[in-house]
Amino acid sequence: MPQATTDVRERIVDAAERCFARYGVAKTTVEDIAAAAGLSRATVYRSFAGGRDEVILEVLLRDLRRFLDRLAARLGTQRSVSDGIVEGVVDAVAFVRGEPRVAALLTPEAAGHTQTAVAGAAESVLRLCADRVRPYFAAAQREGLLRADITVEGAVEFLFRIISSMIVLPHDGDPRDFLRVYAVPALTEST
Repeated sequence: MPQATTDVRERIVDAAERCFARYGVAKTTVEDIAAAAGLSRATVYRSFAGGRDEVILEVLLRDLRRFLDRLAARLGTQRSVSDGIVEGVVDAVAFVRGEPRVAALLTPEAAGHTQTAVAGAAESVLRLCADRVRPYFAAAQREGLLRADITVEGAVEFLFRIISSMIVLPHDGDPRDFLRVYAVPALTEST
């Protein structure tokens, strides 16, 4: 993408984040975003052909990229693959619950308005997550620490489903023991 196009898209996403914080996701319109960015409504649609839903997705993906960068740095400090799986899931649940912009996209107030964007975004989110953890996953498989018969995409989807369920149905107390007993053995080689 040309730099000018990228700059305009960033400006729109920045404006959308401000609008979401000010009005809430459900009440923010393309007109609000355009005004906050100092652009025309047509420019927003030229930059994001999918309109509001695509802008919502891009805000979500930007926040997810930031989280994954922090998670990648943390994965490098874990003592074991098991610790990486457990702490990664715990971090992801805490991120969604604690990140105002991401939480706002998933609140019941916004759900009806963003369901299309979020449902359609699942593939993009899974692909982004898989791309970010692929180096760690491949290294662990080479070392015989992860099952050889699973793919990074399948493992990420499995963990994504666990994370989603833990967000919707919080675990009483610390979930680490639960994850060590049920999630870790599904992905790691038994020793």
